Amino acid sequence: MTLPIAAQLYSVRDALAADFEGTLRRIAAMGFVGVEFAGVYGESPAHAAALVRELGMQISSAHMMPPYGEETFATLAPFAIDTVVLPWLPPERFASADSIRQVADEINAAEAQASAHGLRLAYHNHDFEYRALADGSSPLLDHLLPNLAPGVQFELDIYWVRHAGGDPAAALKTLGARVSLVHAKDGTGQPGAPFLALGEGIVDVPAALAEAKAAKWLICELDSCATDMFEALEKSARYLVASGYGHLRG
Repeated sequence: MTLPIAAQLYSVRDALAADFEGTLRRIAAMGFVGVEFAGVYGESPAHAAALVRELGMQISSAHMMPPYGEETFATLAPFAIDTVVLPWLPPERFASADSIRQVADEINAAEAQASAHGLRLAYHNHDFEYRALADGSSPLLDHLLPNLAPGVQFELDIYWVRHAGGDPAAALKTLGARVSLVHAKDGTGQPGAPFLALGEGIVDVPAALAEAKAAKWLICELDSCATDMFEALEKSARYLVASGYGHLRG
């Protein structure tokens, strides 16, 4: 069974700011099953949600920074999603075992807030969670994961795991049922370099996705791109289809 493919709208944030509706129409025309929001909603969240559905797409999830208050959940309500994603915490928060335990407490608090509103919380990683501390321990595996509440999910970004020198397939296997969303991303591995369409960089995407056994969505994202962003997104989506792990609409 293949997974639905969504586009992370952070990839086209500049285009959305210039022409929100036109940009969503371009994403829909590529055949994406869904989109993941990241703070840009055009006229309003309600208008954005209605347009996505008018175009025949779904909303996989949305990135929102904590703390989560009533304004957060009012923003999310029109999306009718089941997962909110905590997209990022500062790298310096992962510098020691003590600070990482404090991070876990904050993530757990955010998860409790989300759960009280009928939502799951997924944490999105970058590379620093997979870079060893001075004592050789893993910030995520040795200090964060053991202190997270059972309900905390992950949106695993396979490129950032690989960028840190890790194995995305092993990361997915270790996190298992906690991984409900996968950010399918690729690149050169060089710091600060533009990202690449899937299959053009250092990530063994098929090997990774073979271990995404609990995922509900594959989400294409490029933080930046040296070529046309829309072409790179479409190429990434087509790669997932050709790999046998994802599907588009129609």
